[in-house]
Amino acid sequence: MLRHEFQPGRLVAGAFFTLAGVIYAGDAGGLWETPWFAVIPLVVVGLCLAGATAVVARSLRRRRRTGRATPAGATGPHPGGRPM
Repeated sequence: MLRHEFQPGRLVAGAFFTLAGVIYAGDAGGLWETPWFAVIPLVVVGLCLAGATAVVARSLRRRRRTGRATPAGATGPHPGGRPM
């Protein structure tokens, strides 16, 4: 059983931030030279992809949730607008 809900947007953001950290660690370790501005586009693209992934995942979850049939005996939302 899962302890929490899987969030693919956070996975994508984490992967891009990890890549940015590896790039800076390689520069600090002397393996290669990285210009100071090289990681900025990487982080911006990663955040944009993470946001798009999160929006798609949320819309798929919402669509899957509303597509389910109501339980037997349920007639609709609770009077007053609050969920049961």
